[in-house]
Amino acid sequence: MSLGKQIAERRNKQRRVIETPSHWGEDDAPLFIYCTPITAGEINKIQRKHKNFLNEMTVDGMVDLIIMKAESEGGNRLFTLEDKVYLMAEDAPVIADIAGKMFGEHDSIEEAEKN
Repeated sequence: MSLGKQIAERRNKQRRVIETPSHWGEDDAPLFIYCTPITAGEINKIQRKHKNFLNEMTVDGMVDLIIMKAESEGGNRLFTLEDKVYLMAEDAPVIADIAGKMFGEHDSIEEAEKN
């Protein structure tokens, strides 16, 4: 296996799960967002649209990050650009919390299962 494929496989094993507020899921249950660690390429893509994103995060940039990274348990994208208007209507602290957790302020699925 090539080094690049090994890195990609390791990143998939580091997939994280983020619990959202209960009103995001069905029947007042929380929605679980899955995501892999943020890559250098993804940061580059975000920063093309949101200059200096790492130092000056805007809600708009955080919403774009959530749209880019959020997946279902099965690995399907949860949001599209069409959902941006709804995400922008969410409370800013909720968006900031989810985006922050995507940056690794929580454990991987494996670490969470150990606790």
